[in-house]
Order: sequence, then structure tokens, then C-alpha cells
Amino acid sequence: MSKFEPKTPVKLDPPKDDALTLDQIAQCDGERNKCMWIAIKGTVFDVTNNTNAYGVGKGYHVFVGKDASRALGKSSLKPEDVDPKVSWDYSTLNEKEMKTLNDWYTFFSKRYNIIGRVADLPKKLD
Repeated sequence: MSKFEPKTPVKLDPPKDDALTLDQIAQCDGERNKCMWIAIKGTVFDVTNNTNAYGVGKGYHVFVGKDASRALGKSSLKPEDVDPKVSWDYSTLNEKEMKTLNDWYTFFSKRYNIIGRVADLPKKLD
């Protein structure tokens, strides 16, 4: 069993490939709307059902409503890493940080439904 496998099995829906804008994702911040979405490397995950971790006032709420790739790769909760103007840009991550980011992507993909992809990232990173 992989270290990324959930302790209890999670039944996930087939991944969706809907085009979502950063503005649409920002609306799903758990405050303006009940939905809570986090994008990683342009893939949008629905974390709405995990209010214990991502709900308003919780430790990881800072990632909700944006592509949080930079902050996740850096294991950072710093305002400069979660700022939506740059939070999607993981091009500056070093090799260790990229591994961390990829590990987060794997972790999320085993627990949360993929509901789409970010259609309007400012620049292509891959």
C-alpha cells in the first residue's frame, strides 16, 4: 500500500475535464459559496466534504479557491506563496519542492474528485 493511500477507501467519481477559470475557482472558497475547490498544477479538486481541514478558519483553508501549487510545493502557508497572483506558478520550485508538489497531487488524486482543469492560467508551465 502506498503512503498516499487513504486509511479508509474513497469512492471517487470519474475525473471531469471541465474548463474552469481562476475566477470560478475563487468563488468556491467556502465563504462566498459552500463549495471548496483547490487546484494543483492546473487540476481542480473538490475538497468541499473535508471541512475539518479546509473549512473557514481551519489550517488549510488558505489553499481553497485558488491553484495552490507554489505553496504546496514549498509546504508554505505564507501569504506571499498563497497570493492568487502567484500561487499557481510552480516554475521556480527546486527539485525537492517539485517532488513535494507531485506528492501532494498524488495525495489529492486519491481522496478528492477531479472536477476540471484551470482554463486560464497566466502561462503554461509544463
